[in-house]
Amino acid sequence: MKQISTRFSIAVHTLSLIACSPNECTGDFIAGSVNTNPVVIRRIIGMLKKAGLVEVRPGVGGASLLKAPEEITLFDVYRAVNVIEENQLFRFHEDPNERCPVGRNIETVLQSELSEAQSAMEQRLAQTTLSQLTSRFI
Repeated sequence: MKQISTRFSIAVHTLSLIACSPNECTGDFIAGSVNTNPVVIRRIIGMLKKAGLVEVRPGVGGASLLKAPEEITLFDVYRAVNVIEENQLFRFHEDPNERCPVGRNIETVLQSELSEAQSAMEQRLAQTTLSQLTSRFI
């Protein structure tokens, strides 16, 4: 099983910076805080823009929030950066042995448990706003 993409944490970091330092939020400033390449930040900001969470200023650059931090939930960010493939957080290994009773049934038996776990996590993310996070930074 692969780890959840780091896009989520980078996107939350980016939005938190924009909320806390709106006048300084160029791609280079954000990249310096995240300690990553500005290309990575531009890609993430593009996803956030497509989701309607930020706008990007042409010319001098910089980004700003399109919604108040109280209106942006972690679930909004999670969806914006396509953390999961095909709407499934958990994936199954391919080609288990069909002659084995465990191999033949593991996906069917485990699927409902994993679906419920994903749903619980998504509900929890929907309860936390960007504002609640940024209040902990200061």
